Amino acid sequence: MEAEQIDDLHEDHALERTLTDEELDDLVAVDETPVSVTYTTQDFDVAGLVTRLQRESMLVPQFGGTDERISTAGFQRGFVWTKAQMDRFIESLLLGYPVPGIFLIKQTDNRMLVLDGQQRLVTLRRFHDGVHAGKEFVLTNVGDDFKGLSYKTLNESLRFKLDDSFLQATIVVADGSAGVDSAIYQIFERLNSGGTQLTPHEIRVALYAGPLIGFLESLNKDENWRGLYGQKSARIRDQELIMRILALHLKADSYTKPLKGFLNTFAAENRQTPQNVATSGKLFQSACKVLLSEVGPSALRRPGGKTPNVAQSEAILVGMMRAIETGRLSDKTKERVEQLKNNAEFVAATTRFTADKDSTQLRLSLATEAFTA
Repeated sequence: MEAEQIDDLHEDHALERTLTDEELDDLVAVDETPVSVTYTTQDFDVAGLVTRLQRESMLVPQFGGTDERISTAGFQRGFVWTKAQMDRFIESLLLGYPVPGIFLIKQTDNRMLVLDGQQRLVTLRRFHDGVHAGKEFVLTNVGDDFKGLSYKTLNESLRFKLDDSFLQATIVVADGSAGVDSAIYQIFERLNSGGTQLTPHEIRVALYAGPLIGFLESLNKDENWRGLYGQKSARIRDQELIMRILALHLKADSYTKPLKGFLNTFAAENRQTPQNVATSGKLFQSACKVLLSEVGPSALRRPGGKTPNVAQSEAILVGMMRAIETGRLSDKTKERVEQLKNNAEFVAATTRFTADKDSTQLRLSLATEAFTA
């Protein structure tokens, strides 16, 4: 690989890790009618936490998972702590140092879901079980007094000290209502700071885990879509773009800011993937097939752009889906795409204030008109 290509690859990865301006705006957008929630605090000893995790009365919801036992909100990405971080956390407990608390959701079935604290709880369970990454979990990144120790080789005094250490938990009571789910989403947004911030969609796929998210991921693997979009997004921006396209195809008339609220409502209402969403997905696949064969990846990009322009992509695909749906898709796809890209109104509506209702409706209207014969 040439040096210039390597630099481009590093730049792409850096951009993937960084939140876009639109994502940052979405995270700080104010919800009009936030609701309050009921919560309590409780101290859990380490031994009790590990027992709950082992018997699954406390669950760590996995990123985008479809665990049927999870009926309310859970917000987790993959386990990201390094071995050094895990070791130092165990060492802190052995030394009696204070550690951060955890946030839990109490479902109507009394099962506890981990809202925040995954890294700490998984570390505790793995240390107790004695295995991490397929190897014996032995402390290495610690002071000499603890180096080389595993849970089994701790002396009795240290094992008692570890098991009797406690973490304070804030427990939010969930009643299954949309208002409380929305409030839980906001709680995590406000906890979501430092390190690698989650995007609004990364939070969304955990909150609304289920058939819809699985359906979106199946569309995300469509070969024509992959040909248009390019390599998969580590931050699942490609999956979010598909959700935006389906939501705007079905619900454009009800679109309002903030975008996160519009998409959260769509996800909540269509969690089980009803027939109209499945039909919209087929139209999406048909539009991708035509667009890739007639225009290619450049259809979704600005001139010289390395990644798809989101506003341009959603407008072009929604416009094509509407035309296919009515049986009036123009046979001059490439020409119509170029006309749109040279249309000053369309360019403005896909460049500035892209989340505004007027800009959204304008670009969808222009694209629909362009692709309808």
